[in-house]
Amino acid sequence: MTKQQSTHRKAYLALVAVTLLWGYNWVIIKESLQYCDPFVFTALRVFCGSVILLTVLAWKRGSLVPRNIPLLIFAGILSITGGTGISTWALENGGAGKTAILVYTMPFWALLLGWPLLAERIRGLQWLAVGLAFSGLIAIMAPWKIPLDFSSSLLAILSGLMWAGGSILIKVMGKKTDFDLLSVTAWQLFFGAIPLVIVATLIPSPPVRWTSYLLGALVYNIVFASAIGILLWFYALQKLPTGSATMGTLATPVIGAIAAAVQLGERPSPGEAAGMILIICGIVLLAVLDLRRLQNIQNEINK
Repeated sequence: MTKQQSTHRKAYLALVAVTLLWGYNWVIIKESLQYCDPFVFTALRVFCGSVILLTVLAWKRGSLVPRNIPLLIFAGILSITGGTGISTWALENGGAGKTAILVYTMPFWALLLGWPLLAERIRGLQWLAVGLAFSGLIAIMAPWKIPLDFSSSLLAILSGLMWAGGSILIKVMGKKTDFDLLSVTAWQLFFGAIPLVIVATLIPSPPVRWTSYLLGALVYNIVFASAIGILLWFYALQKLPTGSATMGTLATPVIGAIAAAVQLGERPSPGEAAGMILIICGIVLLAVLDLRRLQNIQNEINK
């Protein structure tokens, strides 16, 4: 196995881990909102996650001075304040499975932005993979209907759009010679947490009910979903083409929807079930095409 193949394998394993961590987390957050306001929950989750990563950075004797501060602030607002905060807000009145799937329109926004900004074109059978996934999302979203949770759905889609913008920005920053993944992730969480803390402080909300479930959910979100999960996500994003990385995460809402059906009793309609199958097919096809491309490159090098 070549060094490049080994790197890509690690990146795909990171994607699998992120998919599992984030997929089930939709159920955890939905249940937690019984005890805590969405902005309070997200502010606690993100701020404490940033503190953990900054502590790890200091322990590794890395520089605690952030570089490219304007870009980090912008990325934090897009990915963390928008991508994380607004998606949690959408969960307040939306189903966990449906919200997860709508947030994960993110890969399509990322592919659209990645074409002009990163020159990462969609070619050949990649269009089929994108078409399968897009068809799956259409089947799940059923835009020909007017759902009761319409505002929640709009918030979820807005969250996906902002997350895509932040991901593209991190990809651009990754091309700089002074890019440090741990530092960028930690400071992005920190800067993204600031607006969330302000909103949670200024907007009146019911008092937090400190139950054992809420405490466990916060630990899971702070350590696994925020600190470890986001670090793994940006590692995969840095090592893989934007299309492969973002399309790979489409398995996350499928896991979220399945977990919501099992634990919360959210039953997908036949159209939603068909959409999940289409999404999985698109993910598998895209991964196979990417691995085949790498193999062809290696064959050319060995000639």
